[in-house]
Amino acid sequence: MMGGMQIWRSLADVPADLGPTAVTLGNFDGVHRGHQAVLTRMVDDARAAGLAPVAMTFEPHPKAVHDPEHPPELITGLHDKLDRLAATGLAGTIVVDYTLEFAQQTPQEFVRRWLVDGLGAREVVIGADTKFGRGNAGDVATMQALGTAMGFETTVVDDACAVSESGRRWSSTWVRELLEDGRMLDAADVLGRPHRVRGIVVDGDKLGRQIGFPTANLEPTAGMIPRHGVFAGRMTVLDARDNERAAALVGQPMDTAISIGFNYTVGVEGLRIEGFAIDREGIDLYGAEVSLDLVQWRRPMLDFGSLDALIEALNADVAWCRDVLQLD
Repeated sequence: MMGGMQIWRSLADVPADLGPTAVTLGNFDGVHRGHQAVLTRMVDDARAAGLAPVAMTFEPHPKAVHDPEHPPELITGLHDKLDRLAATGLAGTIVVDYTLEFAQQTPQEFVRRWLVDGLGAREVVIGADTKFGRGNAGDVATMQALGTAMGFETTVVDDACAVSESGRRWSSTWVRELLEDGRMLDAADVLGRPHRVRGIVVDGDKLGRQIGFPTANLEPTAGMIPRHGVFAGRMTVLDARDNERAAALVGQPMDTAISIGFNYTVGVEGLRIEGFAIDREGIDLYGAEVSLDLVQWRRPMLDFGSLDALIEALNADVAWCRDVLQLD
């Protein structure tokens, strides 16, 4: 259960007394404002018709299964996706374990087993470009024909409610472009909230502590890595995971200076994701699961040539973060 929305991992989890449903299906990567507009309208229409509004999504992403050498970089991990789906008012979401075997179902087999028998669909809500079933053989016309045969209505979503003020259609592709450019404010406008990366706090090299900027080092677990650089943002402990000191901070967004990239000045190997919680002395987050909500990008990662120059730059970064986050 998440915010009133039930989560099902198989058809066996779906309650027998769910009643007739309106079902929509998709990957919903990012659950951006286009998704939100369509889902919110679907929820309102479904409830008005006495139907339980339900979404079907897939894990892992179908492209990652069909082309494992080139998996898509997902904007949002599953937990955050479900959280944002719940916010649209859905009664339930079924997370389908997407496999090559699942993909071999014919359009008719898929619709009969999953939508009609499994979820009790009286209405199926799909986009105009929806494809489903083995070899993507099913399309809108297929769904309409199956609906006539199996007793449900097919509603094709009009994207008119999913277009931004600029006239461009809200999309996951657009979000990825903005994140790759470091345009965090614009990405937040399309997403309806700041972009989030989540991970587990792990041991770092302790250099930050030595130079007066103790950081939480993240091993990322979900969320697209945007353009490398320094960001203003907020760090939140999601799950203390047996760290009693972190438990007291769960759910409290902490204003944070964040760096993502390679530490050229000190020659540390590998991608680093670090958060310096501003005005938070002596916090211990080791082992905790945290999120970083990235508000604004400041600059790329640079080689400052010396520790003194690095410290001077970090002080300027924190001052900038204070200004962006309106701390003073």
